[in-house]
Amino acid sequence: MVNESAECASTTAFPPRRIDCARGPAPKQDRSIRTKALVLRAAAELFAARGFRHTSVNDVADRVEMTKGAVYFHYPSKESLAVAVVEQHYARWPELLEEIREQGLSPLDTAAEMLDRAAVAFRDDVVVQAGARLQLERPEIDATLPTPYVDWTELLTGLLTAARDEGRLREGVDPAAAARSLVAGFFGMQHISDVLEHRADIVERWREVGGLMFFALRA
Repeated sequence: MVNESAECASTTAFPPRRIDCARGPAPKQDRSIRTKALVLRAAAELFAARGFRHTSVNDVADRVEMTKGAVYFHYPSKESLAVAVVEQHYARWPELLEEIREQGLSPLDTAAEMLDRAAVAFRDDVVVQAGARLQLERPEIDATLPTPYVDWTELLTGLLTAARDEGRLREGVDPAAAARSLVAGFFGMQHISDVLEHRADIVERWREVGGLMFFALRA
């Protein structure tokens, strides 16, 4: 059974992100759809490893063994490739939230599960990794990317507010301040894990940080 408080708190979280950028034609045939997905995956792998500045359309074409013109057919510029990766990065979170909501967890447990599974995504999902790096490199990309961390802060604020209303949040804790602290703790931790261990230890490091933070938040 779905927890109604958690569902209400997350209804407007992670709105669809459609970034203003020139795009190629929408593929209609299965083969074209698969090819476009293959190009996007290759671009994500390169952006995650090298960053925007040190990745070229030619690099992407070489990785998928296509001509540069074939890549340009699907993505007319390097910026459009970066935008597509960032959009896919943002699309991961509402899908994850929907899966967790179906478990019927309390608002506080929903928040904890979202961050736990986000840590796994940062470790295992190259699109999530690439989107995070591209967000840090926003000044180099000629497109207006979404402001990072805002959606996460709004989601966690809503969940912690619902937890407070249920009497599950420690007395005196301000949901908005706690949400900002959770976002800072999670994304600071993931950045340190990336720099020091290429995120190989991110799940363990988040278990340490998240364990302390949620212990302090629970009534």
